[in-house]
Amino acid sequence: MTKATTPPEPAPATKTPARKKTGERAGELMESARERTEDAVDATVKAVKKKPVAAAAIATGAAAAVAGAVYGATKLRKKGDESAAAAPKKRAAASSKTAASSKTAK
Repeated sequence: MTKATTPPEPAPATKTPARKKTGERAGELMESARERTEDAVDATVKAVKKKPVAAAAIATGAAAAVAGAVYGATKLRKKGDESAAAAPKKRAAASSKTAASSKTAK
């Protein structure tokens, strides 16, 4: 019978100066991104309050553009699937014609 052993504890992670500096830089970048996002949201809210009809028109246009792109992609995908499905049938029909013509040629 073997005795179950537990894996050794991993060594504690030590922060090297490079890791510490990288962590600090990542924190600064995250804070900067958060501030910029807040500024963009505030500007968007102000613009919508100032001109709500224009904002609604822009949103509608953007939604129509996305819907059109999705619809077009769906149609292209279906067309590609149909041609892919038809290809084996065409090959099978062509090979059966070739086989039939070779039998009649003999």
